[in-house]
Amino acid sequence: MGGPFRPAARGIQAFHPAAFLPAFVKSRQRVRDLAGLPDSLGSIGSLEIRLAVTKKEIRRAQKLRWRVFFEGGKAIPDRMSQLRRRDICAFDRICDHLIVIDHVAISRFGKIKPRVVGTYRLLRQDEAERHSGFYSATEFQISGLLERNKGKRFLELGRSCVLPEYRSRRTLELLWRGIWTYVRHHRVDMLIGCASLEGTNPLQHALPLSFLHHHASADETLNALPLKHRHIAMDILGKDSVDIRRAVSALPPLIKGYLRCGAVFGGGAVIDHQFGTTDVFVIMPVDKIDPRYIEHFSTAGSSLQAAV
Repeated sequence: MGGPFRPAARGIQAFHPAAFLPAFVKSRQRVRDLAGLPDSLGSIGSLEIRLAVTKKEIRRAQKLRWRVFFEGGKAIPDRMSQLRRRDICAFDRICDHLIVIDHVAISRFGKIKPRVVGTYRLLRQDEAERHSGFYSATEFQISGLLERNKGKRFLELGRSCVLPEYRSRRTLELLWRGIWTYVRHHRVDMLIGCASLEGTNPLQHALPLSFLHHHASADETLNALPLKHRHIAMDILGKDSVDIRRAVSALPPLIKGYLRCGAVFGGGAVIDHQFGTTDVFVIMPVDKIDPRYIEHFSTAGSSLQAAV
């Protein structure tokens, strides 16, 4: 969620993330928020999922996003990102960042050098409300959704990406393991965010967009429309004209994954010219997630290894 998903770690160390939080944020509340989380959120073979806890780790996540979105994709960088060759976003400072690390990655000099190969950005509602709001609100009208579900805890997922050579089931397993651990720790009720289809011509996505509109749309309680000046209709084809099998096949892997978990989608799309994508709004009530997935992602790291 939040930018196109293009599926893609430092040795496990005996320190607690909270001890290093002052390196990038001074908020004592955020120290307390992470205090109950383990150092490692899961591992499969040489890959580990953890929260970035230093400025350096966050920069490594931004560098990964640069490689995927700008070098490997069609995103257009602003001046700051271009100069630093990192995907720098103002929301990064108030978010937590999941990173997947390959502990046995080989450097260009032929030596083992741990490498960040996947990332996901997490923004909790309490942090959003203390600062500049949710990133999704730059594209969609989400205030009504929040108001209708007052009392529920929202978590926004975004800026997901994985290096091409790591776009495998193992990496996806770890990312979702990390998300689910974080969701349980913060007692999250609702997952939201922007998900992307590559390209800025909605007609090229007529089939998958129409499928989402007719077969996976949110009800009135959960719906969120695009900002009026950015609204793009998704019902390009009539319901009877949608070949469901072909439509699902045409969806990006990330959106397929959200669908399998029980996500629904807002009523309209948005063109993101900077990233060269057509964005849809995803809403995933935690209590609607298929129990099979909850059980799977609640297992220990060793069980995840056995499942692959």
